Amino acid sequence: MKVPILRQGACLIASVQDALSDAELHDLQARLAEKVGETGVGGVVIDVTVLDVIDSFATRTLSTITSTVRVRGAETVVVGIQPEVAFAMVQLGLSLDGVSTALDLDEGLAQLRGRGVADAAW
Repeated sequence: MKVPILRQGACLIASVQDALSDAELHDLQARLAEKVGETGVGGVVIDVTVLDVIDSFATRTLSTITSTVRVRGAETVVVGIQPEVAFAMVQLGLSLDGVSTALDLDEGLAQLRGRGVADAAW
C-alpha cells in the first residue's frame, strides 16, 4: 500500500496507514525526496501513529529519509510513535538519532514553524 503524501501549505504530510514492507519504506523514501524537490516545501511530517512495531530497518529508513530530505532542503519530523512502540525500540537498542519526533501532527507542525518553515496559510 502506498503511503499518501499530501501537501499542507509549506509541508508535506505522509500518513502511514498500515504496516509497511521494506519495499514500501524504500518507495516512501524515494517519493518524499522527489516531492520535496518538485514542490519546494520546507518541511515533511511522517505520521506513524498506526504502527504497532518499528523495527531496525524502519528505524534506519526513517533516519535515511530525514537525511535525504534535509539534503533536498527540507526538515523532517516523525510524529505519533506510540508509547509501547517507543518502549520496545529502547529495549531493542534502536534510536532515531538525528530525527526530530513529536507526539502528534499538531506538535510536529509547530516544531517546523519554530524552525522557520513558514507559510501564510498556517
